Amino acid sequence: MVEATYDPGVTVSLVARRNGIQPNQLFAWRKLAAQGALTATSAKEEVVAASEYRALQGQVRELQRLLGKKTMEAEILREALDVAAPKKRPLRMLSWPGEGSR
Repeated sequence: MVEATYDPGVTVSLVARRNGIQPNQLFAWRKLAAQGALTATSAKEEVVAASEYRALQGQVRELQRLLGKKTMEAEILREALDVAAPKKRPLRMLSWPGEGSR
């Protein structure tokens, strides 16, 4: 619709009337287009509301925080296992019961 308003002999009011919208809405869209707001649509990318984008960013931050927390917990548990697990000795160092008394 915005592009149609730039055709020779066509007015914004005419295009708005043909499409059942108010001319001021079409003027606002023309202004946004002039400011580059249609860049995403011309690139065939999905356009989402800024509030939805911010909400998704918040979810990503929360998931990153939880992942960091779980990674830290896993490291702590691994260190605790290392401390608690008895060190394995090579078999040649072990002796049979009673061999040490000979």
